[in-house]
Formats: sequence, structure tokens, C-alpha cells
Amino acid sequence: MTFLRRPTWFAVALTVAGVLVFVRLGVWQLDRAGEKDELLRRFAASAAAGVEEFGMIADAPPEDRYPRLDVRGRFVPGHYYVLDDQTHAGQVGVHVYAPFSPEGRDPYLLVDLGFLPKEQGANPKLPPLPAGPTHVHGLYAPTPGVGMRMGGNPLPGQTGAEKTMVYVDLGEIGADLGHSLYPRVLLLDPDPATLYARDWTPGFMPPARHRAYAFQWFTFALAAVVIFVLLHRKRR
Repeated sequence: MTFLRRPTWFAVALTVAGVLVFVRLGVWQLDRAGEKDELLRRFAASAAAGVEEFGMIADAPPEDRYPRLDVRGRFVPGHYYVLDDQTHAGQVGVHVYAPFSPEGRDPYLLVDLGFLPKEQGANPKLPPLPAGPTHVHGLYAPTPGVGMRMGGNPLPGQTGAEKTMVYVDLGEIGADLGHSLYPRVLLLDPDPATLYARDWTPGFMPPARHRAYAFQWFTFALAAVVIFVLLHRKRR
């Protein structure tokens, strides 16, 4: 003799759908935790790595690590790309990018100069770029994730030397420059002589929190099953 009353199809469908959604969200959080673990591992390995030859890896960088590079060339004058609404050490500000022309090579290398805090809610005044031949050194890393592109990027409709972005799109920046770009950006090494803050430890949600959220979603899935059973058990 069964201890459950015959449920409606709607109750069964609602419970199954809820369980599937909660389990899928839990698995997604576990996947995100794994991605964050891998990202932290790559940054940790890069911190102790030696300098590699730019020409050997510029076009096809290794997917499993972020090489440390020292590149000679010069900054392309008159172009700043400002990534808005960034945070660092509790401050709201911007990350500033500038194109760099490597010596003897045609594509430009986009360089992340670092973070600057906003000044009374407005974008800060940007320090001038080095003029003439110079060299830049840092980590050759992918662009930051773009997330949801709601409303699009304001970059294509802007003019002037300083252009604001809400995400970094190398295709859009290359189109604005009228010049091709390498597939990654260079995160410059820290320099006490500059105004830019350059702390490349990823400032994202830690993997442990993703796993905690995964446990929460799996608990919701179990709770949906328990609620279904309690609502349909036979009463004496």
C-alpha cells in the first residue's frame, strides 16, 4: 500500500522542473568554482615564471598559463581606452588601456596600465604616456570577461583621445584604431613610480563561495522533493 496520494500532473511537472533547475544551478556553481581555481593557479604560476620571447607566443599564447613578457616598442599616441566602474581596495575607479606598437611587428598590443580611482565621481586625469621608444613588461593575459552586454558598449560612438568602455572588446578597439590587435592584453608589472595601482590578484568571488552556493542550490532541490512528499502523503 502506497503512503502517497495520487499527485496531479501539474504538481509532478512543477516539482521535476524545480529540481532540474536547482540541480543545474548547483552544477553551474561548481563549474564556476573550478574555473576560479584554475585562474588562481595560473596567476600564481605566472608570478614566479621567467620572461619569455614575445614573438614566439604573441599570436598563439598558451591556454594553460599567462606568460611573462618584456616587449620593446612605443605607445601609440592619442589613444586611451577607459574601462569604467571598476573597484580596487574599496575604491571605485577605472582601468586604463593604451595601444602599444611592438618593435618590428605590425599588430598593436593592448596594454593595461592599471587602476585609477575616480575624483569626486568623475573619471581621473590620465598621466601622459611615455614618448619615444620604451619597453613594457608584465603578464600576457586574456581580456576580462564581458558578462551581460545590456545596452551595448559606448565605445564605437565616441570621438577624442579618451574613450570609455563598459567591457573590453578587442575587435571594437581594433576597429576604432583601424589596426589589428594581438589576442591578449599585457598587464603591466607594479611600479612604485606610477600613479596606477597594479594588483593583478583576481578580484572575483572566491571558489569557496561558489561551492557554498552550489550546496545551497542542491539543498533547494532536496527541499522541493521533501515538500512534494509532505503535500501528497496520505493522512490517517
